[in-house]
Amino acid sequence: MIELYHCTDTRSFRVLWALEELRVDYALKMLPFPPRVRAKHFLASNPLGTVPLLVDGGTRLTESAAILHYLATRYGPSSLAVTADEAGYGDYLNGLHYGEATLTFPQTIVLRYGRFEPSERRLAQAVEDYSAWFGARLRLLEARLVDHEFAAADRFTMADISIGYALKLAHFSGLAELLPQSLAEYWARLEARDGYRRAMTAQAREAEAQLGVASQDVRA
Repeated sequence: MIELYHCTDTRSFRVLWALEELRVDYALKMLPFPPRVRAKHFLASNPLGTVPLLVDGGTRLTESAAILHYLATRYGPSSLAVTADEAGYGDYLNGLHYGEATLTFPQTIVLRYGRFEPSERRLAQAVEDYSAWFGARLRLLEARLVDHEFAAADRFTMADISIGYALKLAHFSGLAELLPQSLAEYWARLEARDGYRRAMTAQAREAEAQLGVASQDVRA
């Protein structure tokens, strides 16, 4: 059975959401955040001390966008993947990585230097600059949604999960006010999905059972 090592609402939520959309059996292993500090035993499983870590037999993956593609193809065929012979294949691959490298990355800087670091190490200029970076990088998605409901192939795919997590994070990082109306509506469609709701329920249940906490705080 697949094992997913996860902290509440971190990047590993992408993987949890994908597993629920696919209806694949999995075991959810909850860790306190950040695991490299608060769960040092985890370093034996993942020397980076980061989540996600997905273990599927002899396969181990740590990059959330790569895991989405792996799951959709390994446990397919699934409409959540776009195949190389489909017209939307390029949009699909781009969306998978756009959600992480372009939309999530600047938010990690905002959160670290605006909230997580001790007050003497916080950097207001970094927060301002990377907030503006995030807002500017939304333009690609905004342009896409003028004529399309989803990120690729005119259906919900793993690309929407990758991007969707970045929009979810924006509500915690304080950047949701930068989302234009079309993106706010897109996010509302995504979070209304049964798979998303099942993932939220699973992480809340397991956080309380395994860690003794019921927090829904987001962590980057």
